[in-house]
Amino acid sequence: MPKFQLLQRLTKSTAKKVILFTLSLLLTITPTTFAKQPENLPFLNQAQTIKSATSNPEQLLEQGEAQYLAGNLQQAIAILQQAASIYQQENNNLGEAAALTNLSLVYQQLGTWKEADIAINSSLKLLGWHNDKNLDQKLDQKLNIDAPNQESWEIIAQTLDIWAVLMLKQGKTDASLEISQQASQIWQQLDNKTAIIRSRINQAQALRASGFYRRSLSILKEISNAIYTQPDSLVKVTALRSLGNTHQQLGNLEESDKVLKQSLKIAQRLKLSQEIALTELSLGNNFRSLGNTNKAINRYQKAAQAASNSLTKIQAQINQLSLLVENKQTKSAEKLIPIIQPQLGNLSVNQNSIYARINFARTLTKTKIGNKQNNIAEILATSFQQAKTIGNERAQSYALGTLGELYEQNQQYPEAKDLTQKALFLAQKNDASDIAYLWEWQLGRLLKANGNIRAAISAYDSAVATLDSLRSDLAAVNREVQFNFRDSVEPIYRQSVELLLQKGEVKPDLDKARQRIEALQLAELDNYFREACLNNEFVVLDKVVDSDNPDTAIFYPIILDNQLEIILKLPQRELIHRTSEVSKQELEQLMEEIRRNIVQPDGMQKFQTASKRLYELLIKPVEIELKNSPVGTLVFIPDSLLRNIPMAALYDGKEYLVKKYAIAISPGLQLFTPKSLTGQKLNALAGGLSEIPEGENFAPLPNVSQELTSIEKSGVSTVKLYNERFTSNVLKEKINAQPFQVIHLATHGQFSSNPNKTFLLASDKRIQVAELDRLIKSRRQQRAEPIELLVLSACETAAGDNRAALGLAGIALSAGARSTLASLWQIGDDSTAYFMDEFYSQLVNGKSTAEALQQAQLKLLDAPEYNRPMYWAPYVLVGNWL
Repeated sequence: MPKFQLLQRLTKSTAKKVILFTLSLLLTITPTTFAKQPENLPFLNQAQTIKSATSNPEQLLEQGEAQYLAGNLQQAIAILQQAASIYQQENNNLGEAAALTNLSLVYQQLGTWKEADIAINSSLKLLGWHNDKNLDQKLDQKLNIDAPNQESWEIIAQTLDIWAVLMLKQGKTDASLEISQQASQIWQQLDNKTAIIRSRINQAQALRASGFYRRSLSILKEISNAIYTQPDSLVKVTALRSLGNTHQQLGNLEESDKVLKQSLKIAQRLKLSQEIALTELSLGNNFRSLGNTNKAINRYQKAAQAASNSLTKIQAQINQLSLLVENKQTKSAEKLIPIIQPQLGNLSVNQNSIYARINFARTLTKTKIGNKQNNIAEILATSFQQAKTIGNERAQSYALGTLGELYEQNQQYPEAKDLTQKALFLAQKNDASDIAYLWEWQLGRLLKANGNIRAAISAYDSAVATLDSLRSDLAAVNREVQFNFRDSVEPIYRQSVELLLQKGEVKPDLDKARQRIEALQLAELDNYFREACLNNEFVVLDKVVDSDNPDTAIFYPIILDNQLEIILKLPQRELIHRTSEVSKQELEQLMEEIRRNIVQPDGMQKFQTASKRLYELLIKPVEIELKNSPVGTLVFIPDSLLRNIPMAALYDGKEYLVKKYAIAISPGLQLFTPKSLTGQKLNALAGGLSEIPEGENFAPLPNVSQELTSIEKSGVSTVKLYNERFTSNVLKEKINAQPFQVIHLATHGQFSSNPNKTFLLASDKRIQVAELDRLIKSRRQQRAEPIELLVLSACETAAGDNRAALGLAGIALSAGARSTLASLWQIGDDSTAYFMDEFYSQLVNGKSTAEALQQAQLKLLDAPEYNRPMYWAPYVLVGNWL
């Protein structure tokens, strides 16, 4: 439970006080797969002189604080209302304002926004801060004109902090940012450094919620320096934890871990048990985000042991339970359930405890432990009644929708539909889009189960539209935990596509199906970058093919649960649709076998068998149409694990696909405005490392010098950065010096589904994908010409990462290059030098980029020492193929 803050400046003339307990940086409580404790930054502990005829209202505020800390929020409300009434009778505007601000804080904790708004606005009016007049005024002028005493301004500033948090919780991010900035200005004039930090963190939260992630991170870095200089205190503990949690939200997990551990050490030194528990809970969530299950469980256990607050203890135990269930550790989960359940009845009623109950019930629905349907239904029904009692319609929606899901699992479809529709109504009424899409999806499933396909499609359309409206929010939430793509989003798109493509009374909508999967891929890339990443000028691939490229076909495979859907676009023709009956599980096993055996010297037979099977599923259904067309280039828009498979190596039993077609990859249906390199005089910036920096565990690349030289010999004007000259700073300097068409980097690198593990190796450090993005953007600020071709040799996808190709797409998009040529796995640099020599020769001699790639691959295929697919297949071209 967040703590009150005390303003009590005792003077010689009076010992009376007004208590203003402020809650700052209260993270929005939304249904998540694990619990988070709301944050409090109790920077202020100041006395406040308020002249009053009686001490009774001040004593009431103290009683209100005690009830709040105990979690008795309804009692706290009654006491604060009484205090406000007495202050009003005494004409003590400052005291009444403090009571009303505290009242707004309690309403926030309950989740009753309307009442919280009324209370905070009444307080602001008493303080002379009318939002219709003062919000846009310059604060320095207001201070000079009104010149009230310092104590009044402290209450105003703290009230603004609470108001800013309330605006943020209601999704009013612009207002929250502006109010936080005003509070920060007051604290600066009052020279209250700790309060300035609190307001700045609120600003970072508002910027993050608005999609301005880098501005948010810039503020956090500035705050870090200020916090570390402060002496150890409760203030420092909570400030560091807030900072760590914000880094966690932004996906900066390593920095989050570092900051949270500092907070924990101070809390342990000061023996603050509840703060220890809260920070351990945050660390558990962090380890969960990193995929370290054992460490996450250990932290949750420590949080439960240290917690002096029963809600914190239960939240930690529920997080532990959900992680055990997620990892199918059934025996451990069975032991924990009877420990948690009796404690739920002892919780006070507020929105946090209600969500704890619902999350516990949701976790139980995912287990196979005993016959517990009635038990879960009872928990959810109780949660709904409690949410109704406190007037929290968002929590009511969450409880009803979850109960509807339980009925759906029990195949009680009419009851499930009724509950789901009621939950959806409440979610939409309260603009709770982040849970509305869940109920729209649920309604679509129920309508499909009832055979009403048209209505089901409409419901899925609504769910996708809601998700699209949430794209910036989805990008900003901690991936894989709060926002689990594979559990909460990806199925919506795929199930929707399955409905759109199924045969029956509704004609398959092929174009809509393609667009829907592309929307999923874009959302996934947004989630990868934590921001909307496609900001260049794009054209639709179909138009490129129909107007200027009659020899190109677009190949769109879509993986569904029980089939592989193939949509083919041939020039000047309607879309072609074929279906291969194959389960998603079998397809994934097939692709993993291809990927595993293609790099094994003794795995050729297994590889060819698996590759032939994939050819039969993917290419064979449209083979006749391809043969009867003038197509010589295939552009694949690969789905899911298909991104990890080199399409050039698909095998028909006699020859590989690369023998028949030039092949390129596109991240989606839109392409950064294509432009042919044919006939252009090319210039290149070529960097590379043959010597590996100290501390890096990579093999040397002795042929890099030969590779860079071959570019120049092919006729491309080249500026070389080799070994010690290939640093991040020199690269930045040179890349801005002239409009290079080609950037060629012959160095180790890794593509990963985690941007923090996607990098290129320079002689001074690893260049992370985010830094590469900034580097390229700095070039765009000085030069309008885009990079025509980015070449990354000696790179590889991260081992064991099925979504690692996201990193390749991420680098390609962040570079803003029309084309990116890279390798899916690391190859010997002797064969790479041989390959690159042929690739650039073909490019200079007028071949398209895709054709140059094809010819270079065929040259290796024809060379006895390099004819295995492990040597020539890993090269993939992403983007423009012209």
